[in-house]
Amino acid sequence: MTIKNLYKAENQNSQEEYKKSIKSIKEIVKKTQNFEAYPDKKEFIRFYYDAGIFMLKICEFEKGCTPEHFTTESSLTLMEENKSFFEIIFPENYKKSWANPAYAVSKLGDNFGQLFSYFYTALRRLINSAFLHKRFDIVEWSRVYIEAFELIENALPDYEKLRSVITKIDAEYSVKDQQIRLLESYDPTFDYYKEIIENADLSDERYLFKFGCYINDDTIRISKHLQALNKEKVIELANLMADAYERGFITSDKDISKKSTAMMIYPAGFERAIKYLLPALKNKGIELIIRRPIGPTTNKQYTYDHRFDRALYLDEGLIERAKKNLKEAYELCKNYTDLYSGLIYFETFGEEPFSPKVKKECLKLNKEQQALMQQLQQVANQIAFTYTPREETSFSIISFPSPEIGENFEKIFNDTFEINTLKNEVYEPIQQKIIDALDTAEYAHIKGKGTNKTDLTVMLAKIDDPQKQTNFVNCTADVNVPLGEVFTSPKLKGTTGTLHIEDTYLRGLRFKNLQLVFKDGFIENYSCSNFDNEEDNTKYIDENILFPHKTLPMGEFAIGTNTLAYIVAQKYKILHLLPVLIIEKMGPHFAVGDTCFTFEEDKKVFNPNGKEIIARDNEKTILRKEDMGKAYTFTHIDITLPYEAIGHITAVSKNGTKIDIIRDERFVLRGTEKLNVPLDEYYT
Repeated sequence: MTIKNLYKAENQNSQEEYKKSIKSIKEIVKKTQNFEAYPDKKEFIRFYYDAGIFMLKICEFEKGCTPEHFTTESSLTLMEENKSFFEIIFPENYKKSWANPAYAVSKLGDNFGQLFSYFYTALRRLINSAFLHKRFDIVEWSRVYIEAFELIENALPDYEKLRSVITKIDAEYSVKDQQIRLLESYDPTFDYYKEIIENADLSDERYLFKFGCYINDDTIRISKHLQALNKEKVIELANLMADAYERGFITSDKDISKKSTAMMIYPAGFERAIKYLLPALKNKGIELIIRRPIGPTTNKQYTYDHRFDRALYLDEGLIERAKKNLKEAYELCKNYTDLYSGLIYFETFGEEPFSPKVKKECLKLNKEQQALMQQLQQVANQIAFTYTPREETSFSIISFPSPEIGENFEKIFNDTFEINTLKNEVYEPIQQKIIDALDTAEYAHIKGKGTNKTDLTVMLAKIDDPQKQTNFVNCTADVNVPLGEVFTSPKLKGTTGTLHIEDTYLRGLRFKNLQLVFKDGFIENYSCSNFDNEEDNTKYIDENILFPHKTLPMGEFAIGTNTLAYIVAQKYKILHLLPVLIIEKMGPHFAVGDTCFTFEEDKKVFNPNGKEIIARDNEKTILRKEDMGKAYTFTHIDITLPYEAIGHITAVSKNGTKIDIIRDERFVLRGTEKLNVPLDEYYT
């Protein structure tokens, strides 16, 4: 069944209930507008009033959400309408929002506050449902709203009864919900967003408001900047990404001809580039399935506060339902997943760094739930990789600045364009020089300089046949754009020492003086200085790097070679704003978690010079041959040591011979001198 047919069938089945639910919600809103009539549960009643008003607004918008709406209304009117959906979670309003667990707890008390904050957040998903006319979604959550209100209208609130009702949709993990989610990712007839891009007048900013994501002045500025770029330049970018995506298959010896679809995720505002990317990929036999564009961040604290909402319903039953229902949903979508080739992802950078406020009111997973969360990740990933095998799929990702980066947005955008279009044929032979030196080594020694305390030994896999084997991937512009790194999977035993990053951003969160101490490849101790007390710092790393694990292995060691990117970062003082995708090309980086060959270890991979890359396994991933559950962490977090913090990176052979790759911020290996040109030009 196609996604459009499923939408149609579900909407028809819920047509009568949709009308009745609107009527019921109106009645509840009328009953609850007088909070004072319920003195023993006044704030609960006020919640239902506020939530009911929101749901009626959703229903009213869905009714009037026609193509004509976005061409007859002014841009200002559409922006105000769009803002009205999101302003309740803006930082200035969040303090008094039901979406804020701290506020909800202050009004409803512990337990109830967290539950109703989750409920309000879940109802906000209906914004997207309204834009896609998924009335059946609105009906489902209306049932929950009405049933939960009936539980408290004539009685005092009963937490367990309410929790059971309010969480039942997410806790059920139904086949239908999973099927819809999968079809929206893999079914090429899901063309709602593609049709907007192909058919709208992109010079008229009103098209942006059709997407259903938050749109602000920065989104419009991105769109206008893309519109102002020379057509040939935009086509060059589209062709670059199409070629990079195809190259990802070629370099990993995968057959793209067996596939015909790919998923596109991108930030709103880049539609002109996507419009040219569509035919560029079609010429290669790939049709893009475009997911809802990503709007600018409204409030990172809001997202952070709700990261463990599953604590309300995560139990053994959910794991069993996930195993059964997710597999069944994939079986129903198998005709589409068989055609899926992978993901193309545009991202933006430039947002102000985020240091979250830790709130005692936020939900947390207990020890049992942490273990269950790990199981759930394993189940979901193993099923997904069964139906979309890593050895048959690929990806490509590229990054550009958003206007939030400051007054030099256009200049930084154009410089980033230059970084992203550096030529593979220039860097490939230089990077091979680095690989040749590292392939003589038993281990690499990385030492910081000045105040940086890094002192780390990274063990490398043993090469039996140097003429035919290598440890490092010669990474140019394919899966990761821009080009510029060589990477490997280290041996765990013997990989020991301290990695110290004085200021970094991981998963969008700031870490100050992050220190990870490795013993035989695993994190043994860790610390940072984000908070005043050690307990909060430890918890911060536990929840945002290690979770749901107690430790992580070093899954990757790499050396970035894109010194031009580094200089652009220095020139505009934006190093702290850059994404991992670019930062990892600007010095050595170390990934904690899985290797880059997860689920593909048995597939032979070769560098352009014909040598097989043998470092595809480590002592943890090899456990897949005994127990798949012990082999993978399903996480991969890149942590980069910037050039200015490097005393030296040295390849050390078994007989003690040392070859410096980098010393005192400069590449010193013969044949890599060209990499220093941007550094020398900038600093002199």
